[in-house]
Amino acid sequence: MKSAKKKALFSVSRRDFMRHALVAGMSLGVGTLSRRAYGQTPAANERLGVAVIGCGSRGNGHLKALDWLRTNEKSVEIVAVCDIYRPRLVRAAEAYGAKPYMDHRELLTDPRVDVVFIATPDHHHGYQTLDAVRAGKDVFCEKPMTYWRQFDLAKEVAQVVRESGRVFQLGTQGMSDSAWHQMRQLVKEGLIGQPIHAECGYFRVGDWGERGMPIDDPNAQPGPDLNWEAFLGDAPKRPFDVSRFFRWRMYEDYAGGPVTDLYPHTLTPVVHILDAQFPSLVVATGGKFRYEEREVPDTFNVLADYPERFNITIMGTQGNDFTNTDRRGSNERTPVIRGWDGTLFVQGKEIVFVPNRTSEKKEQRFPIERDEDMIHFFRYFITCCRERNKETFSPVDLAYRTQTALIMAMWAYREGKVARFDPAEQKIVLA
Repeated sequence: MKSAKKKALFSVSRRDFMRHALVAGMSLGVGTLSRRAYGQTPAANERLGVAVIGCGSRGNGHLKALDWLRTNEKSVEIVAVCDIYRPRLVRAAEAYGAKPYMDHRELLTDPRVDVVFIATPDHHHGYQTLDAVRAGKDVFCEKPMTYWRQFDLAKEVAQVVRESGRVFQLGTQGMSDSAWHQMRQLVKEGLIGQPIHAECGYFRVGDWGERGMPIDDPNAQPGPDLNWEAFLGDAPKRPFDVSRFFRWRMYEDYAGGPVTDLYPHTLTPVVHILDAQFPSLVVATGGKFRYEEREVPDTFNVLADYPERFNITIMGTQGNDFTNTDRRGSNERTPVIRGWDGTLFVQGKEIVFVPNRTSEKKEQRFPIERDEDMIHFFRYFITCCRERNKETFSPVDLAYRTQTALIMAMWAYREGKVARFDPAEQKIVLA
């Protein structure tokens, strides 16, 4: 591919995005800072004002969890919601008694908003995170951290969040499972010896078509109640298409298939357990092996070598849901972590260590202290916001390292090449 074409494929134009997203002549200023913009610690009984940007199925899941915390623990108040599709916005605002906004930048000027939950299509995550952080808000951002074309944006998000002092958590709720934190400690203590290989994966049946992402209104049209230009963002300019708007996960302009939609869930624990930095080399294979309606792959496999001298393998398909694991019936193939001295894996409610045949160590089992818990995931994030603790379950540096590996995989797959990471320049090179 010629360099000009490659630049068009992988570069992100903030200017183009802003041109598409500007609504009603609003400027992108810093906005009105929240009550905790300068890191003040709230009173013990003070509720944090939360807002949700994106009121689709995932955003409504966030609202339900936040409503539980509001009702049962009185730790938050749902003060605002935002969506570029008015019928969704009105439903959410009425259901939770929140102020409605059709432009997220207007919401960010609301001084009652301390914390923002972002549940929009992938290609908006990074931009909205930057806008929220610069407006003095803490951020819970749905995975992936950024869309697969947006590596430069991911790098910018990591840097800006790091320098801002704001609290950030990526929406990989599986990180609330204590198994991954216990396994990390066991690896640090040397139980498996030098790590050499890890595997994980995600297997499910579903194409994100009509059943997975229903079209709310087949007669919907852009206008005052549906902001198509804002939806497009930095994606290619296209005429309105009702399927693209409601079933965006099927299209390359806005999503990447399993590697970016599902693999943040399964790779994040492994990167955390191994304290993996950036891959030195990534290759990927896959394609549309079952569902032809979509543009993105339904099957995707990744091999990633790391400079710490271990490999991470990610396997998965959306055409079969057998995972070879008894871990609570999950679609995820739970991590297997191999070292020179033995292997860690999960079996039921226990972490199991099996020594290599040449090792003098004995098999051991460790009870898992806490299962994955969505409410706990949200609760811990809110606690971090209250206490100004930036070490959330999925902090920005962990999200950045994970997303870099997944972006490398997508680029390698699309170009049929090897993706390498230049740590000095913090850039991806295809060869």
